[in-house]
Amino acid sequence: MIAITGYNGFVGKQLLKLLPVEKCLLVGRVEPQTNYRFCQLDLSSNKYLDLISSLNEVDTIVHIAARVHVMNEKSSDPIAEFRAVNTQGTLNLARQAVKSGVRRFIFISSIKVNGESTTNKSPFTESDNPAPEDPYGISKAEAEQQLLELAKQTGMEVVIIRSPLVYGEAVKANFASLMRFVGKGLPLPFRLIKNNKRSLVSVYNLVDLIKVCIKHPKAANQVFLASDDHDLSTAEIVALMAQVQNKKNFALPVPVWCFKLAGKMLNKADVIDRLTGSLQLDITHTKNTLNWKPPYSVGHGFKLAAKKPSTK
Repeated sequence: MIAITGYNGFVGKQLLKLLPVEKCLLVGRVEPQTNYRFCQLDLSSNKYLDLISSLNEVDTIVHIAARVHVMNEKSSDPIAEFRAVNTQGTLNLARQAVKSGVRRFIFISSIKVNGESTTNKSPFTESDNPAPEDPYGISKAEAEQQLLELAKQTGMEVVIIRSPLVYGEAVKANFASLMRFVGKGLPLPFRLIKNNKRSLVSVYNLVDLIKVCIKHPKAANQVFLASDDHDLSTAEIVALMAQVQNKKNFALPVPVWCFKLAGKMLNKADVIDRLTGSLQLDITHTKNTLNWKPPYSVGHGFKLAAKKPSTK
């Protein structure tokens, strides 16, 4: 039996498509209207339900649920809010998993544990010292550290997967906005942002990696980085978005220094680095250890990400 948190999210929905209904236990706050077995848990609450009896048939937990980036943060103490769910909530679930005899705990983390940028640096690897810069990344890094310590103390196997931006059908946020702008044929000033490189991972490649990690014996107590293994510049990302939508690429040749100057003047240098800078992942360890390679191309993921939402 495989227990899955975050089953109703972007990644969770795709993972469920790969797994038999009868072998899954969904763990979350609200019972879904499905035929899956269900166990209630609110990671953000201090009043946790006793999961031991519900997990006694579970061999593996895939923990996807998390407090993610909040665009308009209203909390007076954001780091405490992130830690409550992503650190304390994760550790509570893992401790109950130990008591229940769960063999393996797969934690879906973030490349933000490594840092925010590889501009003028080597690509991130799984062995880099953690260098998170925001509350989300800090909370994930702390959860990873404590999970690996728990593994040493108890013998439960822990697998950590760090991913960059995840995209695919029904993707939201900045990726979806940029896809829409390109689809409308709007002129965008990104033609000359061609010397940076960004690692992305399609949700289809990510869930394939998760499925491999559920069973692979060499995944135990390892940290893996996930990507499509095909890094793109900002200019290439926009061009591919135009291509999959059969649109002309109206990219304007605005020099990169103009973006950097605007970033300094507006105190938004971090935002500009995400646009003009690099964030690369080296997934050599993932590929060699698991004998795995991303089964889907970048074009496959972009094409599905461009699909119009169903009106049904």
